[in-house]
Amino acid sequence: MRLTNVAQMSLVPGRVRSLAVEPAGVPGRALPVSFDQGRHVGEGERPGSWMAIAVRLPGPVAEDDLARAWSAVVRRHGTLRTAFSRTDSGAVALHEVELAPTGWVEHEASLGVASREVLRDVLDSVCTSFSVPSHRVVLVEPDGSVADGRPALVIASDHAHVDMWSLVVLVRDLVHCLDDVRAGRRPGADLPPVPSFAEHTAALEARPPAPGEVRRRWADILESEGGVMPLFPLPLGDVSSPRPEIVEVRDVLDAAGAERFAVVAREGGTRMIALAVSVLTAVTREVAGRPLRAVFPVHSRYEDRWHDACGWFITNAVIESFDVDPAACAASVKEALRLGSWPLAPILAPWGGMPQAPGMFAVSWLDTRRLPVDLDPALEVQYVSASIRTDGVMIWFVVNDDGLHLRCRYPDTPEARASVGRWLDEVEAGLRRVVSG
Repeated sequence: MRLTNVAQMSLVPGRVRSLAVEPAGVPGRALPVSFDQGRHVGEGERPGSWMAIAVRLPGPVAEDDLARAWSAVVRRHGTLRTAFSRTDSGAVALHEVELAPTGWVEHEASLGVASREVLRDVLDSVCTSFSVPSHRVVLVEPDGSVADGRPALVIASDHAHVDMWSLVVLVRDLVHCLDDVRAGRRPGADLPPVPSFAEHTAALEARPPAPGEVRRRWADILESEGGVMPLFPLPLGDVSSPRPEIVEVRDVLDAAGAERFAVVAREGGTRMIALAVSVLTAVTREVAGRPLRAVFPVHSRYEDRWHDACGWFITNAVIESFDVDPAACAASVKEALRLGSWPLAPILAPWGGMPQAPGMFAVSWLDTRRLPVDLDPALEVQYVSASIRTDGVMIWFVVNDDGLHLRCRYPDTPEARASVGRWLDEVEAGLRRVVSG
């Protein structure tokens, strides 16, 4: 399983087609908009607001079979049958829609244009926040120059409707439904029903307000950063407006190294994430002379009933770490999880919502082995993000069966290249020292 972006993904050259799906009938009932959906969609229509997952299918697939299977998946997951709009006052609104496939669209490529560039153009145009729908299935059938004739399948959606966990669920369900279609069964008939993301939004809004100590900790961390979400602690140059992104992917530890890292963590009474935060804390203190403060995305699938559901079950917390001791870092992670487990709108209301500023720094941790969804390694799964312009620094740590990987996105300025590059070098060296030391 690989974490990449559309400019760097591995995609076979060949014929690119996508399944067009259009609304059938008038918009349905209004649904609640989550805090993070409102923030994301409120930024307006723009290319690159999507995320995707790409796999290699075992063999050729019939168009009609794939269309029937995907239609079953859309019927199964409520978020795929919703669409955003704006009210007369400009507020973001969400409503149900009925959808129907209208056929396969051919996406011609100019001579010498890579299939991933064609894919990017397609997803940038159809997987936007206000598209109806804002998701698309793309099939790439290899041309004669490729020895491996397996087709590639891409599932993409505007981020407001999915997270990385959701994308894995969608692949699993689509493969299952495709097997049903080929066997003459009703696709997805034996899959248990799942709740919609709108139900989760309503349940979260119904929770009691955050206790005073949670609000105070949020305020403490934001005030330490000048009243905004945490910023990268080293110079980034002029990021007053978004810059073209640089994306680095580093394979830090192989499978044996990651297992050794986990053993060291267990021997110290902690988990891998706490030991990694210890390394980040030490590096940030050494190269910047500051504690580690970062936006810390956490998932909100608090109950098992959400595990097979699709939606944006990710919300933002903040982490603050002064002490490099892994036990102290484990406490910092635990606190961050607690800070992110309450409705954010009332917490951040004193700042007018999420107080994001140029230079925002975010760190995400994902151990795909802990997801309650197993995909066949033969699918060669790739998580694919869009190519965008950015003014902040985003770090993803991904643990999978191949090891521990680090992906970073940051603005393309001379200062950011130097600062972020140095920070990443030190983090990578620190993680490897844990294993070798």
